[in-house]
Amino acid sequence: MKINDDHLYHGAALTQVAEHPTFKAINAFSKNGTRSRSAFLVSTDIGLYLKYASKPKKPFHEFVFTFNRENIAELETLCEKTNKVFLALVCVDARQICCVPYHLFTELLDARKKSKGGDEDAYTVLVTCATGKRFRIYVNVPGRRKQMLGEKVIPRDNFPETIFDKS
Repeated sequence: MKINDDHLYHGAALTQVAEHPTFKAINAFSKNGTRSRSAFLVSTDIGLYLKYASKPKKPFHEFVFTFNRENIAELETLCEKTNKVFLALVCVDARQICCVPYHLFTELLDARKKSKGGDEDAYTVLVTCATGKRFRIYVNVPGRRKQMLGEKVIPRDNFPETIFDKS
């Protein structure tokens, strides 16, 4: 069987999930009979959506994650089928996983929609992970360069523990 990049990079996150002491099971999420390459069910009630970015883009050393309408629809369906959903954004070159609760992701998209005045076909979410600092995740202000919108700060050490947290 051929190994695709997503097998390698998603596998880094899935291995950490499987090694967690409270891990029970993991399965590919299916929507309308089609198995997802990005969405997974962890212990039957946790949704995990994986994306990866190989290298940060200059000049700001941002890892770029693009979510099109299909990705967003898949995330919404995952939310309907599970108790909680997380995005695991694999920053390959940094060898880090930024774990974002779904509600923070939607806050970013909502900020972008409000600033833009409506929906877009795709949304670009940017992640920085400077050495020794927490992740910064944000979107850009529409039509403006070098301006962040909705910045969220995410701890580096919360994956995979946060997905198993009962609170």
